[in-house]
Amino acid sequence: MSGAILLVGLSNVGDAVLTTPVMNALHELFPGAPLDIVADRRSAAVYEPCPFRRQIFYKEKRAAFRGLPALVRDLRRERYELAVDLRTDFLVYLVRAARRLPKWRARPYGPHAVERHMGVIAALHGARPMPRASVWPRPADEAFAAGAFPRDGRWLGLGPGAHWPPKIWPARRFAELLSEMQTEFAGAVLFGDETDAAAARQIAASAPLPCVNLCGRTSILEAAAALARCDAFVGNDSGLGHLAAAAGTPTLTLFGPGDPARYRPWGSGSAWIEAPGRELERLRADAVAASLRALPSRRGSADT
Repeated sequence: MSGAILLVGLSNVGDAVLTTPVMNALHELFPGAPLDIVADRRSAAVYEPCPFRRQIFYKEKRAAFRGLPALVRDLRRERYELAVDLRTDFLVYLVRAARRLPKWRARPYGPHAVERHMGVIAALHGARPMPRASVWPRPADEAFAAGAFPRDGRWLGLGPGAHWPPKIWPARRFAELLSEMQTEFAGAVLFGDETDAAAARQIAASAPLPCVNLCGRTSILEAAAALARCDAFVGNDSGLGHLAAAAGTPTLTLFGPGDPARYRPWGSGSAWIEAPGRELERLRADAVAASLRALPSRRGSADT
């Protein structure tokens, strides 16, 4: 295929990371084809540094259908060999494309979000192995990460936040986890946005290990680069776990509500633990510590 490909991606950061296996699969199938992406402003940060993408068209989530005519007008200036829609059942029918693969025609390989996304291109991908998820930090992001915390000894990344309170393991439990692991790590790095800063300060105040608080201090790709420097990551069911797994860091996700079969981070270095009764308040630090110790070493190659 020499013509361009259009991919309609997803809006949240974690969801966007889980679409990158489809991007990798399309690039492997059609290495010479330029890839255009439809993305929201926030999730676009995941896609922007992709070395084989051409241009990004922005779908304004808050504008809903009011922004659709302008988006379609921009898309129709291009002619595509293939249009793949992971988000809607209709957008690919509004663009000029020789072949269209909408979400409604997916043949999922399994229950996981990646297997469902890959099902949209099942007719092309066939029985090939499932691709890895990817993030592509830039040199400036790598430079930020290199100066964010020392690299002597093993460092544990922590993600104490989430966008829904029932998905948040209490801050005191994260501090208890660091007490459990104090002989096995040199320090901890706390990741999140400004809304997670208070919890991060609470964890750091009672932690027996040095803590570097990066909450609210990183872009998405700076966080990905810093996560790649951690020896393991423990966090709630949020986008940070997906970034960590895509960066190759062994990842343990804490599930209360939520479905790990569908939404766990993608990769052989990823594990999860479910709280008793789906209530994270009841999840003990020693149980998390045992699961953390069982994580595999850093990933050498990717897959499911």
